[in-house]
Amino acid sequence: MDPRYEKIISSIIRYSFGLGVVFFALFPLYWMFTMSIKPFFEWSPSVVLWWPNNPTTLNYLQLFIPVETLAEWGLVNPATDPIIHDTATRAIMNSIIFSTFGTLLSVFIGTTAAYAMSRYRASGDYMFLTFRMLPPIAILMPIVIWFSTIRLLDSAIGMILLYGLFPVPFVIWLMRSFFDDLPREIDEAAIMDGCSPAMTFVRVVLPLVRGGLAVTALFIFILNWSDLIVALTISHRYAVTIPVQIGLFESDAGHMYGVMAALGCIAVIPTLAFGLAIQRYLVRGLTFGAVKG
Repeated sequence: MDPRYEKIISSIIRYSFGLGVVFFALFPLYWMFTMSIKPFFEWSPSVVLWWPNNPTTLNYLQLFIPVETLAEWGLVNPATDPIIHDTATRAIMNSIIFSTFGTLLSVFIGTTAAYAMSRYRASGDYMFLTFRMLPPIAILMPIVIWFSTIRLLDSAIGMILLYGLFPVPFVIWLMRSFFDDLPREIDEAAIMDGCSPAMTFVRVVLPLVRGGLAVTALFIFILNWSDLIVALTISHRYAVTIPVQIGLFESDAGHMYGVMAALGCIAVIPTLAFGLAIQRYLVRGLTFGAVKG
C-alpha cells in the first residue's frame, strides 16, 4: 500500500479513537445537563429524549428559591407537581467551605511534614500511608462516637477537621517526591545567605514546587468535594454537603431526577474553575516529581 494512504488511514483511526474517547467521557455530562433542563414529565419518558422538548430552568430555580415563592410566581403547583421542600443553598455553601478550608488545612500539614521527611530522612517514614489502607467505615465509626461526645457531630468544625486530616497521607506522599527532586544545596545556600529554616522553606523551596503544590491542592480539593461516605456518616442536617443532598432529593412522586441533575451540573463548576485557574501550573506539576511518567 502507498505510504501516503497508510498515513491517512492511520490518522483516521487515531482521530476516530480520540473522538470515541472524548464522546465516552463527555456523554454523561451531556446527559446530566439535558436532564437538568427537562420538565418533570420528561424525566422518565416512554422513548429516549436526546434533547428536551420543553426546556426549563425550573430545576435550577428550585435549588435556590423556596417552593412557596415559586408557587406565588405561578411556576409550580404544589398540589400536582413534584417539588422539593428544602433548597440546596446550605449544601452548596457547606461543600465550598468544607472543601476549601479542609484542603488548605491538609495541604499545610502535609506539605510541612513532607518537607521535614524529605530533608531529615527517617526509616519507615512511609508508614503513614497505611492509615489510608483501612476501610473508611472502620475509622469513621469510632470518630462518630468520639465526635458525639465532644459535640462535633454534624458540625462545620468537625467536617473541616476530617476533610483536613484524612487526605494528609496523600499530600505527604505527593509533596515529598517534589521536595526530593530539589537539590539540598538550594536549602544550604539559602541558609548560608542568612535565611532561617522556616524562611528557606517559605521563600525559597515552596516557590520552586508551586506546580506540584497546585496539582496536590487540586487533587485534594476534588477528593473532599466529591466525598460521600464521610459526609453521609458525620452529617445529618446542618453539615450536609452536595453529594448527600443529591440523594435526599425525593418527593411523593419518587426521585427528583431533574433537580438532582441540576445540582450535579452546579457541582462541576468549582472543580472546573479551580483547574482552569491553576492550569499554567498543571503541566509542570504533572511532569515533575511524584506524578511524573
